[in-house]
Amino acid sequence: MSRILNIDSPKQNLRNVTVGNDVVIYDFVNAYDCVIGDGSKIGTFTEIQSAVSIGRNCKISSHSFICSGVEIRDRVFIGHGVMFINDLFPRAANADGQLQTASDWKVVPTIVMEGASIGSNATILAGITIGENAMVGAGSVVTKDVPANAVVAGNPARVVRQSK
Repeated sequence: MSRILNIDSPKQNLRNVTVGNDVVIYDFVNAYDCVIGDGSKIGTFTEIQSAVSIGRNCKISSHSFICSGVEIRDRVFIGHGVMFINDLFPRAANADGQLQTASDWKVVPTIVMEGASIGSNATILAGITIGENAMVGAGSVVTKDVPANAVVAGNPARVVRQSK
C-alpha cells in the first residue's frame, strides 16, 4: 500500500512523494512530486525531482541527483554521486537575454531498465536507455544507449564486455 509523504523539517524536505511499503529515506534528502517503489532505499544528500519514478528494491546511494524525467525500474543500483541530465542543450538565458523558464525547454526522458547498476560519479546524459542488467563503471560519462547485459566504462562510456 502506497502513501504520500509531505515532510518539511531541518533533516527532510519531502513534498508529495508517493512511497511504497518498506521504503527507507535517510536524512537530508530533497524529493518532490515523485514515486518510490516498495523496498527501495534513498541515501543521504540525494535530490529526486518531479516526474521521477523509482521502482521496487532499488538502492540510490548518497549525493546522487535524479532529475525530472528519469525512470528507474526495479532492482537498480545507483552509486554515490551519480548525476542524471535531462536537457541536451542547457542555457541559462534565451537569445534576448531573459532567464529561461520551464516553458523554454523540454525534459528529455531517460530510462534505467531492471537490474542495472550505475557506478559512483557516473554522469548519464539525457535521452539514454540503460539496458537490463547492464553495468556502468564508476566515473563514466554515458552519451548513448547501453545494451542489456553490457559493461560500459570511460568517457565517453564504451562497451568493455558483454555478460550472459
